[in-house]
Amino acid sequence: MAERSFAREVQQLRLGRGEVFRGEGILAVTKALLQSGVSYVAGYQGAPISHLMDVLSDANDILDELGVHFEHSASEATAAATLAASVNYPLRGAVTFKSTVGTNVASDALANLASGGVTGGALIIVGEDYGDGSSIMQERSHAFAMKSQMWLLDPRPNLPSVVRAVEEGFALSEATHTPVMLELRIRACHVHGRFVAKDNVRPTFTLKDAIEKPVRDVSRIVLPPASFLHEQEKIRTRWPAAQQFIREHRLNEVFAERARDFGIILQGGMYNTTVRSLELLGLADAFGSSAVPLYVLNVTYPLVEPEVTAFCAGKRGVLVIEEGQPDFIEQNLHAILRRAGLATTVHGKDVLPMAGEYTAAAVTSGVLAFVDRYAPELIDRAALPRVVRPPAPSTAAAAPGPAGLDAHVHARPPSFCTGCPERPIFTALKLVERELGPHHVSCDIGCHLFSILPPFNIGATTMGYGLGWAGAAALNTSATRKRTLSIMGDGGFWHNGLTSGVGNAVFNQSDNVLVVVDNSYTAATGGQDIPSSSAPNPRRTTKLPIADAVRGVGVKWVRTITRTYDIPRMRDVLREALTTPEKGPKVIVAQSECMLNKQRRVKPQLAQLTRAGRRVERERFGVDPDTCTGDHSCIRLSGCPSLTIRSSPDPLRLDPVATVIDSCVGCGLCGEVAQAAVLCPSFYRASVVSNPGAWERVLSRLRLAVIRVFQRRVDRRLAGVLG
Repeated sequence: MAERSFAREVQQLRLGRGEVFRGEGILAVTKALLQSGVSYVAGYQGAPISHLMDVLSDANDILDELGVHFEHSASEATAAATLAASVNYPLRGAVTFKSTVGTNVASDALANLASGGVTGGALIIVGEDYGDGSSIMQERSHAFAMKSQMWLLDPRPNLPSVVRAVEEGFALSEATHTPVMLELRIRACHVHGRFVAKDNVRPTFTLKDAIEKPVRDVSRIVLPPASFLHEQEKIRTRWPAAQQFIREHRLNEVFAERARDFGIILQGGMYNTTVRSLELLGLADAFGSSAVPLYVLNVTYPLVEPEVTAFCAGKRGVLVIEEGQPDFIEQNLHAILRRAGLATTVHGKDVLPMAGEYTAAAVTSGVLAFVDRYAPELIDRAALPRVVRPPAPSTAAAAPGPAGLDAHVHARPPSFCTGCPERPIFTALKLVERELGPHHVSCDIGCHLFSILPPFNIGATTMGYGLGWAGAAALNTSATRKRTLSIMGDGGFWHNGLTSGVGNAVFNQSDNVLVVVDNSYTAATGGQDIPSSSAPNPRRTTKLPIADAVRGVGVKWVRTITRTYDIPRMRDVLREALTTPEKGPKVIVAQSECMLNKQRRVKPQLAQLTRAGRRVERERFGVDPDTCTGDHSCIRLSGCPSLTIRSSPDPLRLDPVATVIDSCVGCGLCGEVAQAAVLCPSFYRASVVSNPGAWERVLSRLRLAVIRVFQRRVDRRLAGVLG
């Protein structure tokens, strides 16, 4: 169950020639694929491209009508290898995944694909997850394009430009026999807009034709001597063909070319931010009419030398707006201009940050510094936007700024969702560590990585998706009786953890422990199904037990916990795994459904029953403020967002007490923690009943009457104390 459904929106994919398509960038990409006559699509979900996989899943019926094959790949490497169908056959294929981590996984297949080349168009749609809000290491896809010589498209973030990039990307790939990468930043993925649609195209050469008429071309296989010839073909044939295609089809764009004797060269994906910066400085309007010449690189690799020299000729200086580092484009421009004998000065990282996301504030500051150098008269100093306005003279009574808030506002590290079934696993581990001391914990990619932050503070390293156990492989020694503990999610397990982690541990006779967090989905990427998902899926194989898979590769010691909220059971199994005299790899499969997905499934059902007048009962938990001591160990061992503090109702007790707020989903973890950690008995469970029966209403009124009697006695006693 994906985090949202596109079942209604995908109907726009049926629009024909001349009709207006309105929607999100991800939907526009899908429509462009169908208009381009794509034969097959594969991929692996991951921000900011996850929704493209969700859209394709919801559009399966439309894809079937057009004869388009779509599949969720086991990994990014699987997806990239799928493009092998385009090597020998005139089949247009597209794959998608998150970059750069997904591109890292896929790099071997991509390198081979780029070396041998393709016959049909091969498009790699990468979600460029670069910037301050990213959860991965800060790298760019540009290096991969350069390394393997794949052409890199970075279109302006509006729907017509993105759609054109998809369509021309296929054509460019076929014209040059080279795979093409299409880079989409998060804003391009989710930008809304419209474009004039075309008819969807059913592939003329089908997958059936390829199977029944097999073709073999040994020159396309990466083996000597062909591999040596591939490199020469790239430089002598494909590169010039790409530059010619880019020029003839005007994939790059120039605006206000001769307006000034200086200009800006920018990545297409940075166009909106750049125009906004120029607008803030009074050098452009909201519709993109610029007073400064702009050369927009919708193709950032390769650069087209005649276009570069034509734009720079007669200009004193150009500013390169290239997000991230290294400054590949800036260095390339230096080389092109020097070879051409042009004296144009190239600015870039001297006025813009070397690293980090190019926000509107960062770009505005750089553009201001650049324009100030070449035409300061264009800048209205009195109208400068606040982000670049010189600071006011400091005074003794200066108002406290954001920096002063640090002493008053507590940091809020990201954490597990309310009711997350992964939280009790780490609560149990903290209880075990209280008995056995700390252990080396190797983490993995997924929601469980939040355990490295407060309140759990568990985890030493993370090496990649599905590499949790491999990350502790070196720490496999008989010199100590203490064992390492590794964490892996079910998504990472099926991605590559079964081989890289479990199989490797069996082969090397590891005596360490792995916890596989089985919440039935790839929860961190949006809740997509995987082989071990418990829900039936008409198009995918599900309900394959992880325990069976690990036994299949040779693990003998396997324990399955079917309810992670059972803290005592979870604690005891962890203790057993870390202390048992039995040698060999040990795997604990900790199962409970992702609470976020469960609520997406259950809440509509309960709401429908409530509207129908049916009786609906929901569990909620609370804290008795008269019993709570204010110790707050429950919070330190849980960290649930619905568990917080409030002032004590007892005027003689100054410490705040714990309380459960309305976001509680009734998972019961707080009560389980109180029991397992031998804490106070202040937690209680209550049932919230919608549409109660007649007897329940009578009983409720009776209870409230009794409570009011006792409450008045308490109030009178407190009044006497306070008086």
